[in-house]
Amino acid sequence: MPVRLMKLIGVKTLIVTNAAGGINTSFKAGDIMIIKDHINFPGLGGDNPLKGRNDDRWGPRFPAMSTAYDVKLRELAKKIGNEELGMWSYLREGVYCMLGGPNFESVAEVNMLRICGADACGMSTAHEVIVARHCGMRVFGLSLISNVCISSYDDQQIANHEEVLATGESRKKDMEKLVRAMVKRMDA
Repeated sequence: MPVRLMKLIGVKTLIVTNAAGGINTSFKAGDIMIIKDHINFPGLGGDNPLKGRNDDRWGPRFPAMSTAYDVKLRELAKKIGNEELGMWSYLREGVYCMLGGPNFESVAEVNMLRICGADACGMSTAHEVIVARHCGMRVFGLSLISNVCISSYDDQQIANHEEVLATGESRKKDMEKLVRAMVKRMDA
């Protein structure tokens, strides 16, 4: 459902999830990352969902993204995940980077993204978050680290969609438990 339509029917908080490649060297496939910020790589090249004439009824021309991911919701997720659901060994927090796709990252791209501060990358999410923040919605995001990004030319592994699907299948219940617990406990 488009984000602005959600806003029109009264949704106040957007929860986004994605599958992402792990860039942070301490991340493993199967980790769940609470998104604290994002890098919108397509946006840096001019591909932004707010491009064009602004409609002030939705929000300001230049919405701030420095607080895109609600800190109270992130703290609640850490509390629920670590203390109540026992996810402490695989619950992380980090910066998500949206890429254009539809391909897995090159070795050079992974190493550049690590230098830029990205912990994980994928092909979605940032645009939906930008639109949600533009129209005043709170945002909470989770990335399932579905694979570890290849960062060495000597690595014999090849990124593949089957690994992404298998990791998603193995962690879907954990993601569901965390999201359900969040929805029950958040105030809006």
